[in-house]
Amino acid sequence: MLNYTYRARNVASGEKVKGVIQADSEGAAIKLINEQGLTPTDIKLGQAGFGGFTGKRVKARDRVLFSRQLSTLINAGLPLLQALRSVNEQTTSKPLKVILNEVIGSLEGGGTLSAALAKHPKVFNQVYISMIAAGETSGTLDKALDRLAIQQEKDADLVSKVRGALTYPLVVIFVMIAVVGFMIVKVLPQVKSIYEGFDNVQLPLITRILLAISDFTIHFWWVVLIVLALLGFFGTRYARTGPGKEVVDKFKMRMPPLGPLFMKMYMARFARTGSTLVASGVPLLQMLQITGDAVNNVHVKRSIDKAAEKVRGGKSLADAIGTDPNFLPLVPSMLKIGEQSGSMEEMLAKAADYYEKEVDNQVATISSIIEPVMMVLLGVVAFIIVAAVLLPIYGLAGNSQFSGS
Repeated sequence: MLNYTYRARNVASGEKVKGVIQADSEGAAIKLINEQGLTPTDIKLGQAGFGGFTGKRVKARDRVLFSRQLSTLINAGLPLLQALRSVNEQTTSKPLKVILNEVIGSLEGGGTLSAALAKHPKVFNQVYISMIAAGETSGTLDKALDRLAIQQEKDADLVSKVRGALTYPLVVIFVMIAVVGFMIVKVLPQVKSIYEGFDNVQLPLITRILLAISDFTIHFWWVVLIVLALLGFFGTRYARTGPGKEVVDKFKMRMPPLGPLFMKMYMARFARTGSTLVASGVPLLQMLQITGDAVNNVHVKRSIDKAAEKVRGGKSLADAIGTDPNFLPLVPSMLKIGEQSGSMEEMLAKAADYYEKEVDNQVATISSIIEPVMMVLLGVVAFIIVAAVLLPIYGLAGNSQFSGS
């Protein structure tokens, strides 16, 4: 059962009322409200009742499974509502079950599947909605759902590989920071107590710097935590703003050795999404608008928007992006062949396959480069800390105070 919050007008008195009602779907909730002599003016899904869940993320694999199951059932000849109810019974994702209950209620009220799914943009993005709408219009909803499942699987696999390439260096950096923090807080204070017993001994610069950092961290640790928290908070907020996202996205595209990896990921995403949309019958200009959002990079999106303007003016898509530095050369070449042969869908799919394989190769290359770089970096940090501890000992070994003792 689901909880629905509603506003309604009393039919007899005209009084405005609001309340909460439990029902299996939005359509069922409207019927129950009508039975109370009320006409609903607004109804929204609230917190789920009896163990239901709302507001939680739907996992990518659950969305892929939903697309495949619904495609299979529709292809087998089941009516859409019956197919949705069957998928809803089989799904183990409670957040998705809540959403499907609302979708079923919208369809029972006479809405379309694309309009019902569009009410949940955090789960079903613009690519998904546009393909469903195109499938409904052309009568090929089952094929559109199947293409969506494939496209989502490819995109999830691509993102997983890029994250995998970034995981190792991030783990090494985290371990390195933890080791350095332990040395600064626990080891260096003990070293300082040893050297304080000797008069007129000038400690090496590196030792003095680390001891100063150690003293500050021990006595003002709360300042360090506050500064780190503020940097993390405001840095994250800035990265989500327009100017901040531009800086971050440009950094991704230009940062060696990850820049080429991100560029190939963007090209694969553009080509795969474009191929899927063209295959579903989405018009070219609409396809460009949707792929611009799907790529998830403001600079590439800006280039796609410029290309769309040129296409609107009568230029071919291949020529529109041919000289754009935010597109790798293979994409306009494949588009040109596709436009000339009338097989844009196939050429974009081949470009996507190529760049997905290139992402695999790039991940392997980056892994082979990053491992020795991280080892060297760890060695340098270890050398600095060891030098800060041992250099004074060598200095004391030649000191008369040390000899006299």
